[in-house]
Amino acid sequence: MRSNNNNNNNTREEERSSSSKQQQPQAHMSLKIIDSCLRLSVVPLSVATIWLTVTNHESNPDYGNLDYNSIMGLKYMVGVSAISAIYALLSTISSWVTCLVSKAWLFFVPDQVLAYVMTTSVAGATEIVYLLNKGDKIVTWSEMCSSYPHYCSKLTIALGLHVFVLFFFLFLSVISAYRAFSPFDPPCDSQTNSDA
Repeated sequence: MRSNNNNNNNTREEERSSSSKQQQPQAHMSLKIIDSCLRLSVVPLSVATIWLTVTNHESNPDYGNLDYNSIMGLKYMVGVSAISAIYALLSTISSWVTCLVSKAWLFFVPDQVLAYVMTTSVAGATEIVYLLNKGDKIVTWSEMCSSYPHYCSKLTIALGLHVFVLFFFLFLSVISAYRAFSPFDPPCDSQTNSDA
């Protein structure tokens, strides 16, 4: 009875294995297209973020001029946006080069690093936008958006685009992690080991 049960288990595993092998190339191509579309989408969003941030300036007769150079955190956001746009373009091209596609780690590590760096950039830019809108009375930083409304609205749009890029990189980091680790077998279940 036990050997008959083992034969049934082996037959089911072979069926699953053959059906997954047939679906694997199709799923791999779909994943590659999604990956490329996400990477290509990062480029115009990052360029728009850079353009909106760098060209953003407004003068107020009472308080003076406010521009991109006035806030250090915006320089960080622009730098991260530039790096992410360049990397996204190069990695999209590289993902279609056959000899590089097999090296999943070439995409996994930079995708993870950029996802984390984008997270810090979004956090910093969000804090800047919050302080411009609300201020901080404890450290006597008054809100500035009533005096610079055009500047704040453009910066909020730039931050929104930057957040989209962050979500794309988070999704790309999941895809690259799947590609890097999918060739390996999953860890053994302790119950399976005790049956053997």
